Amino acid sequence: MKLDLTPELQSKLQSISLVVFDVDGILNSGQLNFLADGREIKSFNILDGLGIKLLQRSGIKTAIITGRRSPQVELRAEALGIHYLRQGREDKRKALEELWQETGFKSDQTAYIGDDLPDLAAIRAAGFGATVPNGHWFVREHADWCASTPGGSGAARELCDLILAAQGKLDTLLGEYL
Repeated sequence: MKLDLTPELQSKLQSISLVVFDVDGILNSGQLNFLADGREIKSFNILDGLGIKLLQRSGIKTAIITGRRSPQVELRAEALGIHYLRQGREDKRKALEELWQETGFKSDQTAYIGDDLPDLAAIRAAGFGATVPNGHWFVREHADWCASTPGGSGAARELCDLILAAQGKLDTLLGEYL
């Protein structure tokens, strides 16, 4: 897949140094799966995981802000080396603003990807707001960019690649695998 990196996108993505991910609908398909005993099961896409690691290798910090609490998310965040994890945060814009205050990052340095109405204020507050094609139509209407891949199927990776390409880092990172 060729990345569609327009001059406007490249300009917005140049200063991104923090990428924030929603979980349900972005890092997974958004489906909730439960075992008979009530325990929740979450599946994550390995493509997204490597994309996050590539961001980190290039010096970009990563965060998760999610409205639900899940031990699986904590395990996944730890396995990926996510720098900042905020669970149980229904007001995602407030959580994002608190993260900025805590870390010193600013709006124009931040990309946020989410798929539903609770993500919308954070998408609009971030310097670069992204979503997925299976996200809510109103969110797609207000985002700066929409992945071509659905949430849970590599959409986060697509965003990671786009940011790295805009910053001139993707080719070098990909070259390491040749």
